[in-house]
Amino acid sequence: MQFMVLSRRRTETFSDADFEEVLPAETDHVRKLYLDGVVRQIWLRGDIAGACFTIEAADAEQANTIVAQLPMAAAGVSEFTVIPLSPYRGFGGA
Repeated sequence: MQFMVLSRRRTETFSDADFEEVLPAETDHVRKLYLDGVVRQIWLRGDIAGACFTIEAADAEQANTIVAQLPMAAAGVSEFTVIPLSPYRGFGGA
């Protein structure tokens, strides 16, 4: 099952230095998830500081666990929204 994950840096609470402290671990963690096929695609958001990415997980509980283990989530410097995705029926699928 695929999930869209939207992140938003909590810039109202944390400084640039706070983010820079966690960013190397976040990058390494996301890279490993990508190589493992968990993170499928990722982009930086153009509207606010944050990212948007898709992940593969068995269910919502597993998706939320994956996101909670991200260093920026664990440190509380970013907030994350996990959205379950369904196939688009316009291409003839169910």
